Amino acid sequence: MTLLGKGHYMWQIPKCDGGSPAAITARVVKAGVSHVMIKIADGYHWAYNVDQTTKVDWIPPVLVALRQEGVSVWGWQYVRGDNPDAEAQLAVQRARSLGIDGFVVDAEIEYKKSGKAAAARRYMTALRAGLGDMPIALSTYRFPKTHPTFPFSAFLEQCDLAMPQVYFEQAHNVEAQLERCVEQYLALKPARPIIPTGPTYSHGGWRPTAAEVERFLVRAKAMGLTAANFWAYDFSTRPSFLDLWEAVAAFDWPAGPAVADMPERLVGRINEKDASLISGLYQENAAHVTAHRTIIGRESIAEWYRSLLSEGLPNATFQFTGKSGNGATRHFTWTAKSDRGSVADGNDTLGLLDGRIQYHYSYFNIR
Repeated sequence: MTLLGKGHYMWQIPKCDGGSPAAITARVVKAGVSHVMIKIADGYHWAYNVDQTTKVDWIPPVLVALRQEGVSVWGWQYVRGDNPDAEAQLAVQRARSLGIDGFVVDAEIEYKKSGKAAAARRYMTALRAGLGDMPIALSTYRFPKTHPTFPFSAFLEQCDLAMPQVYFEQAHNVEAQLERCVEQYLALKPARPIIPTGPTYSHGGWRPTAAEVERFLVRAKAMGLTAANFWAYDFSTRPSFLDLWEAVAAFDWPAGPAVADMPERLVGRINEKDASLISGLYQENAAHVTAHRTIIGRESIAEWYRSLLSEGLPNATFQFTGKSGNGATRHFTWTAKSDRGSVADGNDTLGLLDGRIQYHYSYFNIR
């Protein structure tokens, strides 16, 4: 899965066009923005963008207005790792109650402390279990080699996308920083599709120019990246920053969310060759059925995929070829080519429950 086009982070909704859903949506649509990421939680105790006095949640009316215009709405949370279970619980509760399209984990300096890899895995395991098949992205430092103590892998193991913060503060070498970032992220294990975030703010007397923002977009698109984001709506819509907003708005990049449906997502995970990640798409008590047997449970399904990928179709490349169905049912076809044989007649049916696979009937012949 991925996103297409231009996205903006939103930090504090009242500081975004006064919090007006109509004004926010009008500006976003006019600028050709395909997706926004709104802060929904901070740490483990703060449901963000909720009035602490009246308890009014400012997000739902903005989300509804954006969705009506075809804009994808993601949520994000700043995490610290001191109580990863509670942080994940809050994230899942907020994400599920709001009905967002995807989720971004914002992890930074707190996770550079010793021993935080275990906290990252604990948080991400609980987050993935709670969000099911909802796409998850990691937002953090732009140069992994400069931050060797940050647990990139522990986060990315359960993520679908990497959204590095390519904030070229106190510099203007836009292209060099973006290329260095992408090179280092592609070298990570696991590597994930990259959607970089550029700056539309000022800091310490430094400020990007409109031309640099445009150069950021030009290079991202030329590198074959599917989208780019910017931090943040709150700043770039102020009068003194509108040239940066307009630079993003003027750049031609197809708008519209492109979140993969389950059949494409399943085939994509199979091509990653990690049985644990594949089985993560299934409910804990899911059934996997072939003409020869039925197995129950995520662990059994993971073991079947391990056998298929190591013995049945080693080093295979799987290709999604078509699908039908909606709601809780999907029917799809696929092919595969491997070192030992190929499949030309893959023909599967999925039953979905709460964003995961509950039932999977798979038919294919290896020739």
